[in-house]
Amino acid sequence: MTWLVTGGAGYIGSHVVAAFREAGIAPVVVDDLSSGVESFVPEDVPFLRANLLDTAALTAFLREYDVRGVVHLAGFKYAGVSVSRPLHTWEQNVSGTLSLLRAMEETGVDRIVFSSSAATYGTPDVDLVTETTPTHPESPYGETKLVGEWLLADVERASGLRHTSLRYFNVVGSAAPELYDTSPHNLFPLVFDALVRGDTPRINGTDYPTPDGTCVRDYVHVADLALAHVTAARRLEAGDALERVYNLGSGDGVSVRQIMDTIREVTGIDFTPTEADRRPGDPARIVADGQLAARDLGWAMRHDLRQMVASAWEARQAAGEAYPS
Repeated sequence: MTWLVTGGAGYIGSHVVAAFREAGIAPVVVDDLSSGVESFVPEDVPFLRANLLDTAALTAFLREYDVRGVVHLAGFKYAGVSVSRPLHTWEQNVSGTLSLLRAMEETGVDRIVFSSSAATYGTPDVDLVTETTPTHPESPYGETKLVGEWLLADVERASGLRHTSLRYFNVVGSAAPELYDTSPHNLFPLVFDALVRGDTPRINGTDYPTPDGTCVRDYVHVADLALAHVTAARRLEAGDALERVYNLGSGDGVSVRQIMDTIREVTGIDFTPTEADRRPGDPARIVADGQLAARDLGWAMRHDLRQMVASAWEARQAAGEAYPS
């Protein structure tokens, strides 16, 4: 069977492509390279450089490779920037998903694994987020991810679409040195970039009601995340019943200071992070319960924090001058 990975030239998408190949499932990729890296796509994987808004190109590509299902990761993913670019965010994430669903309907593709986000929850008032925790997105990005979930449910009611949505939290690490996180907004790249420049990383807020006073967040390894997509695709292919939403979370969490300490140990670069005031709206702790995903998708935390940091740092170093400034 052949599965389309939208956004397959991105950090997470390229890992999903690799996991599909390892599992013996043939992937094909669509990506407009607005944030993806063409070299992340293996040379023998069919690749269409196109925006999801190009329904005709998507339809032709689905037909050409007899695609049976879709993993939909493409989109504008920067929550903070989405506040100043709401029209762009809604166009790429909602109109793009609509275009993809039209192409799928035209070609009879009726299975989709959707890349959703913890941003759908906003700032939850519970320490452990479950799939039943109320959704209160606080950015256009979070809103568009929630709307994407609604769209899939609507199409299911109309035509029997088989789908599930995976809500990501903080995805880090690397499964291969040539695949690195290019985001200018994620914590690991920000800290690594500061160290490479000779600057000192910063902690925002050290007086939270947590064991060490810094925020606690849920971090998962990208390779573990990719494996969950493979299982979801296989189960949809088999016609198995899946939940409509799964949290891919650790059930535990690590603090920002723990991350800084681990980065110092792994890189061998001695630094003491500077300390700044809290950022408005940053909750003390957000950790997700991954029990449903463990039950249905074989979800497990196969990498500890040190492995996450070490693999991410190896990939950052391997990128060298290719790493985007």
